[in-house]
Amino acid sequence: MRELTRENLLDILYGCAILGTGGGGTLEEGTALIDEALGAGQKFLLADFNEVDPEALIGTPYFCGAISPLTEEEERKFADLPVPDKAPSLIALEAVEKLLGKEVPAMISTELGAENTAIAFYVAAMTGRVILDGDPAGRSVPALQHSTYYLDDIPMYPLGACTDFGESMVISYLANDMRGEDILRAVAAASRNSVAIVDHIAPAKDIGASVIRGAITRAEKIGRSFREAVKAGSELGPAVTDAAGGQTIFKGTIRDNAYETKDGYTFGDMYITGEGEWEGHELHIWYQNENIMSYLDGETYVTVPELVVVLDLDERLPQMNPYARAGEHVEVLCLPADKPWMTEKGLACFGPKSFGFEKEWEPYLEY
Repeated sequence: MRELTRENLLDILYGCAILGTGGGGTLEEGTALIDEALGAGQKFLLADFNEVDPEALIGTPYFCGAISPLTEEEERKFADLPVPDKAPSLIALEAVEKLLGKEVPAMISTELGAENTAIAFYVAAMTGRVILDGDPAGRSVPALQHSTYYLDDIPMYPLGACTDFGESMVISYLANDMRGEDILRAVAAASRNSVAIVDHIAPAKDIGASVIRGAITRAEKIGRSFREAVKAGSELGPAVTDAAGGQTIFKGTIRDNAYETKDGYTFGDMYITGEGEWEGHELHIWYQNENIMSYLDGETYVTVPELVVVLDLDERLPQMNPYARAGEHVEVLCLPADKPWMTEKGLACFGPKSFGFEKEWEPYLEY
């Protein structure tokens, strides 16, 4: 078990922001959660699965919702609602523990994203629990069924949930993960596009057999390499691909980035005009919270389950959707998919066809 320093934590969040492929929440939100817990004197303890009781229950805390900012009209709609004294994620954990009648002694991230990973860390630190070195996605993903839990038939329920306004609820049964997605996404859409959830509560032996082990340590390695490149003023793309594998697939300037918030998601289209060896070409990225599909000159290019990562070369940061701006210079990377997503069931769940595209996945990288 390892106590994480603030530098360790920031490296993890930067790595998660890169692996978040434009989603998973912002670095600012994730860093604020970490600093709140550190300011309260709490410790962040990262454990391997062999350091916890196989029968110990593991919880998965996160936020579900769109990633685009609220409009002025939406802000006015929610302005008079109460704000709880306690973080919604902590209220959600209390609600499900009350249902269970027992404590959940460890937490795990639901996806690798700068805010959603930080939420799992925050809940663990603020309640004196440990965080496990694993993740059921290995990246950020749009829908709740996009997880190795779904691939391995680990049920989402029982779960606790809480809105930004302290409205807490528990769900003791769901017909399937897709029903969970529909129900909780609807709650988010009615609640500032955000709902805190603690779900997939199961013994460590089951969680450990399903998740991508070492995912947090991997994110830390990528984030550390990125931070060191920023500090040294060196190239960002090679720093990431050296640590994560993969390669640069495009460089250029953003021409347009248009998005809409619909059904609790942020849908968008980013267009990048090529520069250097890509001059005369255009890359189009379609995202549903995360970067899902890309097209080079109108032809399908890199798609899920491989990762399409955009780096902001001006601000020298991972680019979050939908905050990309016209005129921004970017580098686009393809990082490798994790093995569970390359299986038949994984592709059915998280390949191009699962998003409604009549396209079989064609790997860009060699595996």
